[in-house]
Formats: sequence, C-alpha cells, structure tokens
Amino acid sequence: MESSRLIRMLMDDGWQLDRIVGSHHHFKRRGSTRLVTVPHPRKDLSIGTVRSVLKTAGLLNRLYSS
Repeated sequence: MESSRLIRMLMDDGWQLDRIVGSHHHFKRRGSTRLVTVPHPRKDLSIGTVRSVLKTAGLLNRLYSS
C-alpha cells in the first residue's frame, strides 16, 4: 500500500496532521492521546508497517470486520 493511501484513510477517519519530521507524518485525533506515525517515502510500505499503523489508529479490526 502506498503511504499516501494510508494517510488518506487516516484523515477520512478523523485523524489530523500534527507535524512532519523528516519523512514521517504524525497524526493526532481530537480527544485522544494517541499519536500515529506514518513514514511517507512516496512508495509502497511493507505489510507489517501498514498493519502497525492501522492497529495504532484502531482501524485494523474495523477493516477485518466489514
């Protein structure tokens, strides 16, 4: 999965870009203390990285249940 698609999924779920440090985009959600970090190399991310980001954001279970 491309990092831009993963970023779009997060933003569609209500996550907002908090800051960018190098090639890493950090997202926060209002009312949450979680910080989700997405590497943004403009190429495909490994499946392990995608699963980790989705799990941290709470999206992994929702994707498998629908």
